[in-house]
Amino acid sequence: MRDYLIFRLYGPLAAWGDIAVGEYRPSFAHPSKSAIIGLLAAALGIRRDDAERQKALAETFSFAVRVDGMGTLLRDYHTTQVPSAKRGVVHYTRRSELAGDDLNTILSSRDYRCDAAYTVALEIHNGAAYKAQELANALTKPAFTLYLGRKSCPLALPLQPKVTNKETLKEALASVAFDDSELVDLTKQSHALLYWEDGQLSGFTHEQIISRRDAPLNRTRWQFGERREHYCSVQKEDEACSSL
Repeated sequence: MRDYLIFRLYGPLAAWGDIAVGEYRPSFAHPSKSAIIGLLAAALGIRRDDAERQKALAETFSFAVRVDGMGTLLRDYHTTQVPSAKRGVVHYTRRSELAGDDLNTILSSRDYRCDAAYTVALEIHNGAAYKAQELANALTKPAFTLYLGRKSCPLALPLQPKVTNKETLKEALASVAFDDSELVDLTKQSHALLYWEDGQLSGFTHEQIISRRDAPLNRTRWQFGERREHYCSVQKEDEACSSL
C-alpha cells in the first residue's frame, strides 16, 4: 500500500513551461513535474536557492496528472523596451533601464492554457523527507503565494488536498471525490487524459511513452533533466483506458 496526495488545480490562466529558445515561451498542455515541485516548495516555504530542501522535496514523490479539462491555448504577444548592453553598467530598477536614450525593443510570445482543470496525484515514497499529510497541510495553508506556472497565473479555486492509502494510482484516483460545482462546464467531457511517471504502479495500460525535460537539477541555474511519462485516455465512467 502507498500513500497518495491528490488535489485539484484550476485557474483562468496556467503556463506549464517547455524547452524555450529565443523569443518564444511555449507551454505544455498539462503540468510539468518541476511546476508541481515549485508549487509544493512555495506551500512549504522552501526558497529556490535552498538546494538541499529542494532536492529532498523532488525525491519525495512520483507524479501523475489527469487532465479533466483541456482548456484552450492563448498566445500572448509582448513588446518590451530594454537598454543596450554596456560594460560595467548594471540597472537595479526598471526606471533606471528606461532613463537612457539608447533603447531597443524585444519581441516575445508566451503560451498559456485558459480554463484548464487538472487532478494531480502524488505517490509518496517510503522514507521520504515529507509526508503526505504534511504536504496536504501546506497546500491548505501555504507559506508563499501559489501560482500555476507563472506569477501572472494565480489559483482560482481551493486545491482540496486529500490523502489516501491505496495499492495503485487507479485505486487512489477512484477513492477520492472533489466539489466540482464550479467546474462542471469545463470537465463534462466523457474522457480525460492521464499521465504518470515511469516506474509507478498505475493500474492502467499505457498507450504511449513520452519524454519530458522537467526534472529539476538546479533551480538557481534553471537546469532540468529528462524523465519518461506514460499516457492513456481514461473513461470517466469506469476509469478504464481506451483508444482516442
